[in-house]
Amino acid sequence: MTADSSRLNRAIARFDAANAEDPHRENFEGADCPKELLYAQRMTAWLERLAPDAPETLRLAVRCQHIRRWILPRSEYPMNREGYKLWRTTLYDFHAETAGKILREEGYDEQTIQRVQAIVRKERIKRDAEAQLLEDVACLVFLESYFVDFATKHDEAKLIDIVRKTWMKMSDQGYAAALTLKLPPNISGIVQKALA
Repeated sequence: MTADSSRLNRAIARFDAANAEDPHRENFEGADCPKELLYAQRMTAWLERLAPDAPETLRLAVRCQHIRRWILPRSEYPMNREGYKLWRTTLYDFHAETAGKILREEGYDEQTIQRVQAIVRKERIKRDAEAQLLEDVACLVFLESYFVDFATKHDEAKLIDIVRKTWMKMSDQGYAAALTLKLPPNISGIVQKALA
């Protein structure tokens, strides 16, 4: 695949336009932002920190990982472990297909589209360096931008369990980056307990 920066920028703009339709909002630095658009921007920012020379396929996958996620709310699936797993696997396919449609319209070839979709679906995670890097980025975005709010809704035992599960998903590069995060003391304490 030959990199085409104008096509990459068009595809990212299309992903962002789709995510800008998110009815869920988040306040960021005084601005009211569509939640999934902000998430996608955070994903790209972390990818730039970890892999500034990342290939186009990974840049695309990172930007569309949650594309139009609000269409399939968690509340429409059973509120148990099986329901959660079904929701997640359904989302992987939904995100991959939504992104694939946009990429086709922007002139990407099928090989590139299928590669982006495989990364978004996290196929062969732990064996595919790009899928693993996407997972590292997602974990870092969660820990840096969402874990503090998440912590207000759960008890310490649950939070320790979540940190341990998050840690298991990451690579050594992800661990090293996570340990540099500036977290509030109470959250940092939970992370330390989880990793003890």
